[in-house]
Amino acid sequence: MSGSRYHQRLIISWDQLHRDVRELCQRLVERDIKGIVAITRGGLIPAALIARELDVRLIDTVCIKSYERMEQGGLEVMKGVDHDGEGWLLVDDLVDTGRTARAVREMLPRAHFVTVYAKPEGKPLVDQYLTEVAQDCWIQFPWDMGVAYVEPLVDQGKR
Repeated sequence: MSGSRYHQRLIISWDQLHRDVRELCQRLVERDIKGIVAITRGGLIPAALIARELDVRLIDTVCIKSYERMEQGGLEVMKGVDHDGEGWLLVDDLVDTGRTARAVREMLPRAHFVTVYAKPEGKPLVDQYLTEVAQDCWIQFPWDMGVAYVEPLVDQGKR
């Protein structure tokens, strides 16, 4: 695992992500939501699942780049929105150090900000999250992984 700040790894499967997002939705079902703003790229899939579960049809994006592989770099805002977030649900997969969250909070100060996973440094910046993860844990999301055949051990020794 590259990235000297990560000493643990959490692998999230598609099934686990879906279960976690549905559980988060249980906590949001009574909210009056005008629309969803997904923080791209990580927030796109949770936002789509939330939209389905809560029957929200109006979806927008805030596009911010802060990572290059496992290394956090400078923030690059590629697309914002033209409102303050009143009545909107702001969605991301993870709040880590809080750098992206702070930038988005400035853009959408009145949005209700939710993430599926939260690390200690970033969690004070969101209104709701489902699961806390250690700060030194790299989360491997399913969209960054592929399924590959692995030979049985007995066959690997025959080469």
